[in-house]
Amino acid sequence: QVQLVESGGGLVQAGGSLRLSCVASGIIVRLRTMGWYRQAPGNQRELVASITIGGRTNYADSVKGRFTISRDGAKNTMYLQMSSLKPEDTAVYYCNTLNLDVSWGQGTQVTVSS
Repeated sequence: QVQLVESGGGLVQAGGSLRLSCVASGIIVRLRTMGWYRQAPGNQRELVASITIGGRTNYADSVKGRFTISRDGAKNTMYLQMSSLKPEDTAVYYCNTLNLDVSWGQGTQVTVSS
């Protein structure tokens, strides 16, 4: 059974940092193009960062220079290092493939206070 489990969220002050983790089972993270998504209240879910099989990364303009996506093949885990956090980064963060062919996990809440 394919499963994605996100963790690492929390409450942080503006300017702070968090590292999110996405542990995958049933798929091999390094063999898929994967992404981190977020959904703020009242907003649609949006893609904020992605990493291809070859390791190429891409970021939404709103997070470029502040967020870094990475993966650990041995742990079958993907990460999102978030720095210089802003209140507008407040959202539930999810991981998934870029094809969205895996059921969504429960997500992890990130709250940035001003």
